[in-house]
Amino acid sequence: MTPLLLDSGVWLAARDADDANHRAAVTLLDGERRCTALDLTLYEVANVAMSSWRDRQRAEVVAKLVSATCADTLVRIDEAVVAQAIEVAEEHGISVYDATYAAVSRLNGWTLVSTDIRDLVSRGLAITPEEAAAN
Repeated sequence: MTPLLLDSGVWLAARDADDANHRAAVTLLDGERRCTALDLTLYEVANVAMSSWRDRQRAEVVAKLVSATCADTLVRIDEAVVAQAIEVAEEHGISVYDATYAAVSRLNGWTLVSTDIRDLVSRGLAITPEEAAAN
């Protein structure tokens, strides 16, 4: 089964019952689907959890969720990925950071699942958690 590449918003939604994407994110992580993430996702979820939730324990829990779920599939960012991300960023007028998710998805033939409607979903680079959960 081809893995779903989940961006940080999906991982955070899975641990935040108040998030509009919570139910779909939990469904994606129910163990029936193969999910993966980027190594930079660990930093992003910890950063957002600390700055938004101001809760060290929750930040550690969500980072551990990513690590445990993706123990064998966590994607390391290398020179080839960065080159592809730069190309995607230029092509779509988005940040290299966001484009890295799309680049890894493109390079591996994976579906990117994102909560970033403006930069990823609206440009056809990702699908929403609700769309992914429905499939």
